[in-house]
Amino acid sequence: MAQELSSNWKRLQAKIKGESATTSSSSPPVSKANAKRKADNKSVSQSHPKRQKVHNPAKQRPERRQSSSQPPSKASNKPTTKSAMGVTQSSVIAKGTPSTITPSLALWAEDNDISAEDLAEAYNLGVKNNASLTAAGASKPRVNEGLAPGVEVGKYIAIDCEMVGVGPEGRESALARVSVVDFHGRQVYDSFVSPRERVTDWRTAITGITPRVLATARSFDEVQIAIAELLKDRIVVGHDIRHDLAALQLSHPSSHVRDTARFAGYRKYGHGPKPALKVLAREVLGVEIQMGHHSSIEDARVAMLLFRRRKSEFDVQHASRYGLPTEKTTASETIKAKKGGGRKKKKH
Repeated sequence: MAQELSSNWKRLQAKIKGESATTSSSSPPVSKANAKRKADNKSVSQSHPKRQKVHNPAKQRPERRQSSSQPPSKASNKPTTKSAMGVTQSSVIAKGTPSTITPSLALWAEDNDISAEDLAEAYNLGVKNNASLTAAGASKPRVNEGLAPGVEVGKYIAIDCEMVGVGPEGRESALARVSVVDFHGRQVYDSFVSPRERVTDWRTAITGITPRVLATARSFDEVQIAIAELLKDRIVVGHDIRHDLAALQLSHPSSHVRDTARFAGYRKYGHGPKPALKVLAREVLGVEIQMGHHSSIEDARVAMLLFRRRKSEFDVQHASRYGLPTEKTTASETIKAKKGGGRKKKKH
């Protein structure tokens, strides 16, 4: 029995040795270069044990940022306190001047169907410190430009005209210049006009207009057509505007006119039935105008600013005079109307 077990044991050992020999022969031999590289790596790691332990998280951060699909956090938008010398950029949107609208506010208004006029009224843009009149807020008049290129006119415009004298002794008035500005005081139209009648009094001391100035003037018919198009379906602001419309030989619905000369709130500044524009500019706005030659651009801007200063009262007076509902033109009121989804039903 013992001899039988020993013989089986020897046979098993021989089989195992044979299998191990075939396995070792089928595996690829390790090259001397690989063996040497492994030996070198082992020696380097043993000679510099501290290098293997160093962990630098800063080098791994860029890899994580590139692989991340999430948007950057709010903290990443904040500018750091330390900055290198040279030009620096800030991600914070710059605040607009008193007469401008910031880009973010303009986009928000556009998304909510709020006009630039409503936005300017809600935030008093151009009204505070008379920004629409000062050099910082108002652009220099572009004399005799005609219709300003690329301008988008809103619901309100202001108009003013300069006249020359015609007829015996120049007692009659004829149109010689007309200017139009928008709700923000920006120039929309300006043109000299060639009078149809012979001029007998140029009134140069007041208007600054001379025969040489009118040499480049547009024809009356051309200007009349352009102004009529601007007036169409808009609310026009002016000072004693009936004279301007008469000089243009145009009419406009009374319900779409806001006249600063006939506003009840300004009556106290006049010595007669209506105050002068120069007096209103000084008493209400605190600015002096018409110190030299009159500027129809400046006068139109003053009229619009006088209207905007008391716009809510203008609207109430207009509604009571013509039996119309008071207009809602502020940004907040527009938003409320949208959120409410119309008028509330009365409870019975």
